[in-house]
Amino acid sequence: MPVPITLDVAARAPKGALGALAVRAGSLGDDAPGLDVALAELAGFTGKPGQTLVTALRGKTRLLVGVGDEPTPAALRKAGAAAARAARTVEVLALDALGAVPAKQAAEAAGALAEGLALGSYGFADYKEPAEDTRLERVVLVAADGDAKRAGAIAAAVEAAVRRGHAVGLARDLVNTPGGDLTPTAFAEVAEDLAAEHGLEIEVWDRDRIVTELCGGLAGVARGSAQEPRLVRLTHRPAGKRKPRARLALVGKGVTFDAGGLSIKTATGMEGMKTDMAGAAAVLAAMTLVPSVAPRLEVTAYLPLTDNMLGGDATRVGDVLRIRNGTSVEVLNTDAEGRLILADALSLAAEAEPDAIVDLATLTGACMVALGVRTAGLMGNDEDLVERVLRAGERAGEALWALPLPDHLRATLDSEIADLRNIGTGPYGGALLAGTFLREFVGDVAWAHLDIAGPASTGTAYDEHPKGATGFGVRTLARLLADWA
Repeated sequence: MPVPITLDVAARAPKGALGALAVRAGSLGDDAPGLDVALAELAGFTGKPGQTLVTALRGKTRLLVGVGDEPTPAALRKAGAAAARAARTVEVLALDALGAVPAKQAAEAAGALAEGLALGSYGFADYKEPAEDTRLERVVLVAADGDAKRAGAIAAAVEAAVRRGHAVGLARDLVNTPGGDLTPTAFAEVAEDLAAEHGLEIEVWDRDRIVTELCGGLAGVARGSAQEPRLVRLTHRPAGKRKPRARLALVGKGVTFDAGGLSIKTATGMEGMKTDMAGAAAVLAAMTLVPSVAPRLEVTAYLPLTDNMLGGDATRVGDVLRIRNGTSVEVLNTDAEGRLILADALSLAAEAEPDAIVDLATLTGACMVALGVRTAGLMGNDEDLVERVLRAGERAGEALWALPLPDHLRATLDSEIADLRNIGTGPYGGALLAGTFLREFVGDVAWAHLDIAGPASTGTAYDEHPKGATGFGVRTLARLLADWA
């Protein structure tokens, strides 16, 4: 299960629950009356966000959870995740944290805490048994009796956070699944099940249809694989005859395993390549949220799905592929395949003339060199759209950084025999060159590109993220769509 716990709100802790108390930095004695402050500090607990301490308080075992000097949403998410991890050996946890924030911020705080709890309790156990001491089944956020309006807002915020947690968990599950099991066909079947569950329209193209529709980038990358490629198109439309407030397109890179093609990766370079479909996973998961967060928008997702292998008819270095919009591309590195399949998907999206296109892709190692492994690079052809996405990421708690697309880079993609080459002529600016390449396929439509190569997965657990897939991008897209609606 993406979120293995139930989350709800109550005026008091249920009987038998482990009580957890939020503690602000510098306020140990005030927030936890009766606590031996000196002993807590000796144990290293000062109330920093995400710190936890199991201690005796007024004769009962209590879990103290730090929320920092100022309980911001980011600090509360981190605290919620830490509480879930610290309480994994009990069945029921009652977290009393809303008293640490002003009453007017209670709903936002409850949502951040619930999101942290949901994300922090995630575990992927499809291929091995979960740890024997993992017992946490239910978390209750304790909210003292207040007016009905405030109580309703808190309950609604928690419910929305649980939905986001499920969506992020779904993306994590997909990214954590080995490429031999999550083939393009299997991914498309998951999409069909989710479309039926959430009332989305869906169309799935097989190899023949992909070729017929002139998607030469996707067809070309798929040539080296025994697995059939797929192109999935999902659409949410407003109910009834309502006119949509806006029409948006989401595109996600879906390379279910990337061996590099004939430009083969090193052995260590392949180790994490089951994650190369994290963009498609994030877009698919975000689409399950559209009916609840943006019901008045028309949103269409395009997911090009293939693996990148070395079969007998694999695309050769020097081959020319023709993209859906008619552009010919000389392939000088078959390991720069993500931009080829995205080119087809972006072309399809642009043909529909939406108000904006946003794509997510684990596209370049160069972006990690520039920004590290926790921050996504953001590029685009429209300043207003880039700013919208930046704000959404900030509110969602996902780190984005805007990067330029200098016009002079376009000349480095010129080919002697085709319209474009799929890599530049120099060793620098790889993330920007990839963005410059993608810009050729969106026409005049406002477009933003998120390179999530770094934050899509992590080798070390941090904040609300476990080791492995993070589900990065789901919350940013949900926030962007909600704000747009």
